[in-house]
Amino acid sequence: MTAIKETNFSFPKQTSFYKGKVRDVYTIDNRFMAMVVTDRISAFDVVLPEAIPFKGQVLNQIAAKFLNATKDIVPNWVIAVPDEMVTIGRICEPFKVEMVVRGYLAGHAWREYSAGKRSVCGVALPEGLKENDKLPGPIITPTTKASVGHDEDISREDILAKGIVSLADYSQLENYTYALYERGTQMAAERGLILVDTKYEFGKVGEEIYLIDEIHTPDSSRYFYAEGYSERQEQNEPQKQLSKEFVRKWLIENGFQGKEGQSIPVMTPEIVNSIADRYIELYEQITGDRFVKNEQADVVARIEKNVNGFLSTIKF
Repeated sequence: MTAIKETNFSFPKQTSFYKGKVRDVYTIDNRFMAMVVTDRISAFDVVLPEAIPFKGQVLNQIAAKFLNATKDIVPNWVIAVPDEMVTIGRICEPFKVEMVVRGYLAGHAWREYSAGKRSVCGVALPEGLKENDKLPGPIITPTTKASVGHDEDISREDILAKGIVSLADYSQLENYTYALYERGTQMAAERGLILVDTKYEFGKVGEEIYLIDEIHTPDSSRYFYAEGYSERQEQNEPQKQLSKEFVRKWLIENGFQGKEGQSIPVMTPEIVNSIADRYIELYEQITGDRFVKNEQADVVARIEKNVNGFLSTIKF
């Protein structure tokens, strides 16, 4: 199996290139963005040394499905998906916050709560909650969008006070976030899943707000299996998760949490292939579609051909 760790294309009218943790982003004619979702995998804000076969295809195709299924709620950046690992869309000026929405007390919010805090990002939480309990209603716990290192929690009040986002825009972002989470929750329920928490990123073109990046993927979201959820909560048992958490758990068990002085454990072919299998399982469970591996030998050549083919249809 071939995994794409990095790309180095030179597309027609290409004006810049940016390498993110997982995505290689090519700017075309300063108007369009060709986002290649590589097979790199990150955890604890660290890119791991081995790429995971088909992970890029999984993430790109999940995001494409959910972006298409929510475009009636908010316009999004996508123009075309010319390859299983590539999305081409309009360039937006991103807001410098990520809209994290939570319906359940899990992950970071639970860690804050269990440390005694009863407010996360300025949002008050009731007493007496257990890990993975359903919250009285969905809450938004935004983070600042860090270009390097960790994103930081921030409250609505601080976002407005610091002028990071205007009141009018932020109110719209909140409305979009709740509506998207409601749609994502409905779609998850149809698959026997609970959308526990997720994040959305937005940008602007002129005065119009667009949904950008990926949505509802296992890299950006946490899912529980609905069957048995209540029983597990009553018995104080861990919830059965559908997310990237299994990768973090493997790293923690092998002494790595991204902290200084820690070494990333060796990723054997068996570990790499098991992670690939889990991502494919995630895809099929979340979308309800059978995953079709594109096992073409030269993936880089395939991507280049498909992107160039689409760009040839654009009048520059």
